[in-house]
Amino acid sequence: MPDALAFNLNFLHPLLMWALLALFGYALYLGVKAKKTRTAEPEQRKELIKGKFAQRHFQIGSLVLALMVLGSFGGMAVTYINNGKLFVGPHLLAGIAMVSLIAVAAAFAPAMQKGNMLARKAHVGLNMTVMSLFLWQAVSGMQIVNKIWTSR
Repeated sequence: MPDALAFNLNFLHPLLMWALLALFGYALYLGVKAKKTRTAEPEQRKELIKGKFAQRHFQIGSLVLALMVLGSFGGMAVTYINNGKLFVGPHLLAGIAMVSLIAVAAAFAPAMQKGNMLARKAHVGLNMTVMSLFLWQAVSGMQIVNKIWTSR
């Protein structure tokens, strides 16, 4: 693989992850609005239903799940292609944990649709953990990007 292409591939994963972090935030916003719709007074609920927040949350959440899995494995693949190995450290391990947690959180969707409150609380708790890890990943990822950029 030409050096320029290999070098530029290093930046595909961080760009995707920053966009994904923003999309994750939007999914969080839609989830909060969906809860507000479920718990609102009847008059306010009529108005909030028009926003289809639960449906949009489910759609964006599905996209976030798919992009997180593909982006995480893509980042590992690029690292392996460029270095012949993965660097096992906090950034990689937190990324693997995030993919695992978001998959488990998504698995609660059918139970939540049936009104299971424990599933709903687990879904929210897992996704808040993923969001916390994601914010930390953004910082540690930029440190990695800086190291790649300065080593060229």
